[in-house]
Amino acid sequence: MARRTLSQNFLADPAAVARLVRAARPRPDGLLIEVGAGQGALTEALAPHCRELLAYEIDRHLVPGLRARFADRPQVRVVHQDFLAARPPRVPFAVAANVPYGRTADIVAWCLRAPRLTSATLLTQLEYARKRTGGYGRWSLLTVRSWPEFEWRMCGRVGRQAFRPVPRVDSGILRLERRARPLIEGAPARAAYRDLVELGFSGTGGTLFASLRRAVPARRLTEGFRRAGLAQDTVVAFASPAQWLTLFRTVRPDAG
Repeated sequence: MARRTLSQNFLADPAAVARLVRAARPRPDGLLIEVGAGQGALTEALAPHCRELLAYEIDRHLVPGLRARFADRPQVRVVHQDFLAARPPRVPFAVAANVPYGRTADIVAWCLRAPRLTSATLLTQLEYARKRTGGYGRWSLLTVRSWPEFEWRMCGRVGRQAFRPVPRVDSGILRLERRARPLIEGAPARAAYRDLVELGFSGTGGTLFASLRRAVPARRLTEGFRRAGLAQDTVVAFASPAQWLTLFRTVRPDAG
């Protein structure tokens, strides 16, 4: 039985499970982490495709059934623990999960902080997935700030009827993939990029140009906007990650 306090909506449609596994692209020689194994439907589908699978489950009522179900699968280890309290592995690993809606932001933040994470393929609320991938023609601070190191991509939509109990909204398959080579080289340059992005999203002045003008000379900023194809009255949410990179490299040529 799903527990409302844990935001549990179990993935019950085999076709949706298969789509999530295809989007995750597990490595047969890799370590994979599943967040919120639930009743094990996704765990069952992921297990044959990886060397080791750590299936985290916080609900003590579900853990015995999971351990019994995978007792004969030595590559699967069911971990009764809050995933957010876990230390990231020290070796490369990927994450795949039907995440509890109420904990999505925290799980994404954990993934972005993990230095050896290679990818995270997450089934989230559709609105969250679209918001993070520019689906509304708008871009969020989190996506733009992390773009030099992570690609954010929407890999499909999953209807609400694929879950039990049925939630109120559809879901989206969100994939974060660490770039083999960051789009901005060097930790100091990436820190300078993040500072510029955070200043742009501060909201001062009502436009992106006005926000950045506090720290960037007008002539250089005007040239950056021209090269990026941005009008000076652009609101920050409508600047794409690609435009941000062009803008940064123009106003901070020493860093980018």
